[in-house]
Amino acid sequence: MTGFARDSAEFAHWSWSWELKSVNAKGLDVRPRVPSGLDAVETEVRARTGKAFSRGNITVGLALNRQSGEVGYRINNDHLERMIAIASDLAQRLPDARPASIDGLLALRGVIETEEEDADDDAKKDLERALLTSFDAAIKALASARAEEGARLEVVLSGFMATLADLQAQATKTAEAQGDAIRQRLLEQITTLMADASGLDAGRLEQELSIVMSKADIREELDRLHAHIASVSEMMTEGGAIGRRLDFLCQELNREANTICSKAHDTDLTRIGLEMKATIEQFREQVQNIE
Repeated sequence: MTGFARDSAEFAHWSWSWELKSVNAKGLDVRPRVPSGLDAVETEVRARTGKAFSRGNITVGLALNRQSGEVGYRINNDHLERMIAIASDLAQRLPDARPASIDGLLALRGVIETEEEDADDDAKKDLERALLTSFDAAIKALASARAEEGARLEVVLSGFMATLADLQAQATKTAEAQGDAIRQRLLEQITTLMADASGLDAGRLEQELSIVMSKADIREELDRLHAHIASVSEMMTEGGAIGRRLDFLCQELNREANTICSKAHDTDLTRIGLEMKATIEQFREQVQNIE
């Protein structure tokens, strides 16, 4: 289900903005992008998003800015020594390679650090708590946006189910007429055969007639189709995370429609069956948007 949410806030000398974007997906895929050094925040973002949603590709972005004060820099000498040692080792292995330069070493991640990276643990934890409080507000806003889309989709899905229910009623009437027509046609053929071949076993012919009529009977398929339509309506009424269950019911609905088409001995019934399949496919496409 699609949606967008944003939440901005400030704390101490920091300001930030969360942006959450959600697009349709069968499962849940959370993709957080937060500044380096906030690993604990990223872990919480994944966990809290997983609790709030069960489906969707959700992109989470955090833009974090220092509001005021000069930012100083320092060299992480321990990290720099490790990089120099690695460069020296590589120079021995690859004598033809260019030697490491000062600007190249200083450009390596972690060699030069900003002064806020030296902030004490308490201040960092306070910032992380403030960030996550703001993130919770963004999550609620995204859930609200998705709920609004869900309400619009409910109208669309209900329309598809109403169409399918109408087609099921049409198929029931057409099937009754089809059964009578098949029975009459077979009886006429049997009468002709009995007149031309007196040696035929009438009992055997009646048995074959029963088998043919049974294979053409679609009442069970129509009854199951009616039950599945009722189940869909019940799920949509109860709400919640029903996307996966609706997806499964789409398979069952399509199975019944396929069988109706294969058993159809009437062009009208075939047309109805094909319209059923088209409606179910449209319904299934929209179900992919439901959590």
